Amino acid sequence: MPRIIPIRDLKNTAAISQMCSESTEPIYVTKNGYGEMVLMSMKAYEEKFAMLELYEKLEKAEEEIKAGKTKNAKEALKRLREEYHI
Repeated sequence: MPRIIPIRDLKNTAAISQMCSESTEPIYVTKNGYGEMVLMSMKAYEEKFAMLELYEKLEKAEEEIKAGKTKNAKEALKRLREEYHI
């Protein structure tokens, strides 16, 4: 279940930091009952960003296969690994 806190709770930075480090999910901050911002730990952010990059690379590999630039997924992934130095 997502954690939702009011913006006034941001005054307690130690508690917010602890909440972020204990959770792999973002913390949603509201202002006047409406979504205002999202907080997360650096670790969670880096993991989400890495997954996003992976999905983009997989999408590019699929496009290469569909366009006939590559005969199979293995070949497309090899080319992407070389391109992104993975």
